[in-house]
Amino acid sequence: MFFPETYIGALLLMFLTMLCWGSWANTLKLCPGYRFQLFYWDYALGLAGGTMFWGLTVGSHGHTGTPFLVDIVQAPVPSILFAAAGGVIFNIANLLLVAAIEVAGLAVAFPVGIGLALIVGAVSSYLVRPAGNPFLLFGGVALVTIAILFDASAYRRREAKAKSKEKVDPTRGIVLSLVAGVLMGTFYPLVAAALRGAKGVSPVGPYAVALFFAVGVLLSTIPANLFLMFKPLDGKPPVKFSGYMPAPLSWHLAGLLGGAIWATGAISNFVASGAHLVGPAVSYSIGQGATMVSACWGVFVWREFADAPKAALRALLYMFIFFALGLVAVALAPLY
Repeated sequence: MFFPETYIGALLLMFLTMLCWGSWANTLKLCPGYRFQLFYWDYALGLAGGTMFWGLTVGSHGHTGTPFLVDIVQAPVPSILFAAAGGVIFNIANLLLVAAIEVAGLAVAFPVGIGLALIVGAVSSYLVRPAGNPFLLFGGVALVTIAILFDASAYRRREAKAKSKEKVDPTRGIVLSLVAGVLMGTFYPLVAAALRGAKGVSPVGPYAVALFFAVGVLLSTIPANLFLMFKPLDGKPPVKFSGYMPAPLSWHLAGLLGGAIWATGAISNFVASGAHLVGPAVSYSIGQGATMVSACWGVFVWREFADAPKAALRALLYMFIFFALGLVAVALAPLY
C-alpha cells in the first residue's frame, strides 16, 4: 500500500485532508433548495464508495504494509469495532453540526462545534499516542482556536448589518453545536486505537480502517438520518422520501462527490497519522484547519462577505493570520 516515507510527504497528505474536509460542503451548494437529510443519503454512499476506491487502488499496491483486501480479512475484531464506532460517532456529530448550522447559522454553530472538536480531538489523540513537541502542538491549537473565534466574530458582524435576518433559537443552536463538537473531537482517538492495534495484536492499515469507519457511517446513517427526517432539529417541516427520487441526477451526483471528497481527506489523514514523527494529534489538528478552508470558500468564491462592514473584514484578516501561525506551529511540532 502507499505510505509516505518522509515527513514532507505526510505533511502534504495532512494539507490534502484540510482541503478535502473544508471543501466537501460546497457540493451541497450545488443543490439549491435540497434538504440536507435527502442529500445525506448520497453523501454516505459516496463516503463508503470513496474508501473502497482508494483501498482497491493505492491501498493495494506498493511494497509497504499489508494489501487492502488481506488487511480486511486479517483485521482483529477489536480494531474493527474501534474503527466502526469512530464512524458512528463522527456521523452523529456531522448530522448534529449541520442541524446546528440550520438553527443558529455558521456564526455560532461552525466555530463553536469545530473549535471544541479541535481542542477535544487534539488532547485526546495526544493521550492515545503522544507524538510531537507538546508546547508547539498545543500552542498551535490555541492559535487556531483564536483564529476560529475571529471567524465567529466576522460572521456575527456581517449578520448584524444584514437588512433582514431570520430569527433563530440561539440556545438550541449552541447546545447542538457543543454536543456536535464533543462528539466530533472524540471519534478520532477511536480511529487512532484501531490504527495502533490492541496489546499483542498487529495494527490495521489505514485503508482497511477507513473502510470499517465507513461501515459505521453507513449503519448509523439509517436510524440517525431517518430520525432527522421525521423530526428535524431545525424546526422545519418533516422531510419526505418522495423528494429524493425526483431530485435531478446532478444533485445525486453532487452528494456522492461530497462523500467521496470527505473520504479522500479521511484516508489521507489516517495514512499521515501513522507516519514517523507525526502521530494522530498532529494529523487531526492540521486536518481540522478545514474550518479556515471553508471560510476561504465563503469569502473568495461564494462572496459571503461582499457587503460586510470593515470590522468584519478586519476580523477575517486576523483569523487568517492566527490560523497561519497556528498551522506552522503544529506542522513544526514533530520536528522539534
